[in-house]
Parts: sequence; C-alpha cells; structure tokens
Amino acid sequence: MPEEKAKKKKRGFLSAFSVCLIVVVISAILTWIIPAGSYQTLEYSVDDNVFIVTSADGETQTEMEATQATLDQLGVKAKLESFLDESIYKPVSIPGTYEEVEKAPQGVGDFLASLVDGTMDGFDIIFFIFMLGGTIGIINYIGAFNAGIGALARVSKGKEQIIIIAVTVLIAAAGTIEGFCEETVALYPVLVPVFLAAGFDALTAVGAIYMGSTIGCMFSTINPFSVGIASYAAGTTMDTGIGMRAIGLLLGLIITVYYIMRYGRKIKKDPTKSLIYDQRDEIAAKFASSDTSNVPEFTTRRKIALILFVVIFIVMIWGLMTQDWWFTELAELFIVGGIVIGIVGGLGEKEIAREFVNGAADLTGVALILGVARAVTIILDNGRISGTILQALSSAVEGLSPVIFLVLLMLVFVVLGFFVNSSSGLAVLSIPIMAPLADVVGIPRDLIVSAYVYGLGIITFITPTGIVMPSLELVDVTYDKWLKFSMPLVGILTVFGAVMLIAQYLFA
Repeated sequence: MPEEKAKKKKRGFLSAFSVCLIVVVISAILTWIIPAGSYQTLEYSVDDNVFIVTSADGETQTEMEATQATLDQLGVKAKLESFLDESIYKPVSIPGTYEEVEKAPQGVGDFLASLVDGTMDGFDIIFFIFMLGGTIGIINYIGAFNAGIGALARVSKGKEQIIIIAVTVLIAAAGTIEGFCEETVALYPVLVPVFLAAGFDALTAVGAIYMGSTIGCMFSTINPFSVGIASYAAGTTMDTGIGMRAIGLLLGLIITVYYIMRYGRKIKKDPTKSLIYDQRDEIAAKFASSDTSNVPEFTTRRKIALILFVVIFIVMIWGLMTQDWWFTELAELFIVGGIVIGIVGGLGEKEIAREFVNGAADLTGVALILGVARAVTIILDNGRISGTILQALSSAVEGLSPVIFLVLLMLVFVVLGFFVNSSSGLAVLSIPIMAPLADVVGIPRDLIVSAYVYGLGIITFITPTGIVMPSLELVDVTYDKWLKFSMPLVGILTVFGAVMLIAQYLFA
C-alpha cells in the first residue's frame, strides 16, 4: 500500500513538458489581453558598416552612419567599439521610442508554430544534447561508469561532503567566467551516479550542478554573455562594479554550498528525509546502483574510457573559454569522442552505432523540453507585448529614491527574466531602457548592470522557461519537488541580492 501511494503521488504533478506547455499557453493568452507595443531597435550591419534602425511596428528600416555621434543622437549610451567588435550583436532597444502598435494576438496556429520555431531556434543545443547522449550511451554500455563510480565511492568514503563542495565551486567558477549554464546538461549523467554512490540523493546532485551554475551566473564577474553585453549596452565597462560582484559571488557561494551540504547531511543520516525518497530505486536503476558491492571490474579499458571522457570535458571547457567554441563545435567534439571511446572499449562498428543512437534517444525528452521553453519568448515577441511589459515595469520604478529604486529594479528583472530567460537577450532588450533611469535617480550605471544580473540569477533558479526543466527531466525529478527544495534558498538569495545592491550604492 505505501508503494502504491508513493507512485500515485509521483504521478500527481505535471511533467516538465506539460509545465512548459502551460507557460507557453499562458503567454499566448496574454497577447490577447496586454496591449501591443514595441520600441524602435538599433542593429549594426557588419557587411555594410551602417546602423539599421527598425521602426516599432517592424515595417520600416532606416540606415544611419555607424558613428558614436549616431549613438549619442539616439540616446543609446554604448560605445561604438562595442558594436564594431560585435560585443553587442543583437538588436538594441532605443530609449524613449516606445509606442503602441497593432495587436497581434497569438492563436492556436501561432501557439503550435512557436513550438516548432522554438525547437528550430535551439537546434544547436538540441543537436549537442543528442551527441552528448550518444557518447554517454557508449560509455554506459562499456560499463566504465559503474566501475569508476564503485572505485570512487570506496576512495571517498567518509569524505563525501567534499564532492558537494568541489562540484558546486567549480561549476560556479565556470558560471561567473563564461556563463556556464546550458552546458551543464552534459554533467548530470556523469555526476548523479557519483552522488548516489556517496549516499546522497539525485536532488543533491541537481543542487550542486544547477545551483552552482546559477549562483555563478547571478554574480557574474567577467561573463561576456551577461555582464559584458549589459555593461556595453549601459555605456559602462565590464570591470566597473566587479569588486562588489566578486564579494557577492564569494558570500553567495558560501550560502549555497552550506544550503546543499545541510540537505545532503540530512539525507545521508536518514535517507527517508529525501524529498524524492519515493523515487530512490527508480533513479538508482536509471543511472547506476549506489550499491558498490557488486560493480564491474575497473579494467584498463574502462579506466582509459573514463580518462578519455574526462579529457573531452577538459577540451570542451578550453574551447569555450579560449577558442570561442559554441554548440556546433561541442557537438563535433562529442561525436568524435564517442567513437574513440567505443573503439578503446573494444566495440565493433555496429555496436558503436547502435549504442550511440540508443544513448541519443534517451535524451529526446530533454531536447524537446528545451525547444518548448524557448517558445515563450517567440510568442511574446510575435504577440508584440515584450515591449509593453518592459515599458510598464520601467515606468513603475522611475522617480523613486535610490535604495528603493535599486531593490525594485532587481525585482523588475526577476519578472522580465521569467519571460526572457536569456542573459544576452534580456540585456539588449532592457538595459538600454533601464540604464538612463540611473541618471534620473542619480546612481552609477554599473548598479543597473548588477541589478540585472542579480534579478536574472534569482529567477533562473526556478523559471520553467530556463534550463531547469530539461535538467529535472534528466534526473526524473518533478518541478514541485524542485520548488520545495530550492525556494528557501531563492528567498535567502533575494534578500542577499538586495543587500549587496544597497552596499554597492553606499560604497560607490
């Protein structure tokens, strides 16, 4: 009876795919309710070396000389060099140009089209996920994961907390440096078995990986995709305010690591305290048994296969940080890596092909969820209400005292980040509009950038439009369990973000 009750409880909450679909439906409904409105946008044409200004209704385009004088004339407080070197590579909203436009409510056909367009828009990362799954399928078939995890569990016995600290800190470092977020999907099949073998549950692993990435991105120091683009769009430099963000990163990381370790210790002491205890056997069977008494022998072939797998990740990080690699190059890396690992593991051509395809198929749900999540932004843009939402929120914080303004502005970015959970996308959409408000209130513009990264980071912990839903799908954890696990930390970090903003203002 208890087992039947647990299974019913698990089925009681919506799947990640359904949650994302509901958010898309709500977004489509909003296009019928919220008035349509847009800003004029400015985009640099590399081929013609001119600025292209697109009208709010998107019907007319005007070419303007690509000079600093043009930017000053339009009120875009960014340096010309930021456009010329493509630091700012997306259309930028022009301050003071908001106007209502003809409504474009999104119907059933538009809703369905957004799902396709969202998937196509994210095809580079989706293909990468498939190639990652193929490589993991091969290494699982070889038995290298189970053998290696058994060995690791024996070595780390009694020192399991180090795993939480190491994983969270390393991923946070990658997050603050280069926005390591979507790439974390590659880590779950590798690290979840390690956490299970160490006596933790899968939720502890998700916490270390996803929360580590998010806290790093929330307190970005030199991440070019968030603080870089936002700083350029605000007309300031990326190093301005970096000291306070670095302090915030250190303190925020301590808070996050302690939060995860506290939960992890509780689970090790009493596994029934796990929020996903009813799924324990199911998750263990999916990844690898946490029983290390009966694991495959850690042969030389399996050791070499695991070493090669680690090398792939080292090369991936090197490519992202030094060679401007993106998902195309990462997919190529995993294609080659999977084949090489299969050969080293002693597999034949047919076995490599079969297990690569099977591994890719295992991540189909993850790939589809990612495409559906991207459909939200497409619906809002096609429905012409993104600009209206931005205009309403920016007007709400205008004319307030500096301290209240900063705290409310951070919360504005929390709301905007729910709908546009893209660091570069939200930066070019909102920062040109928000940055001039700093001059009105009388605060440095780098505080706008900090409010933006803090607000976006806070909502990224929980928004269904981000990478959290594909991450949960990978480990078969439902969204309600994640909310129950993460919301206390989100509340703590919201207060902490507000404190850091006020401190940055006082010491500016």
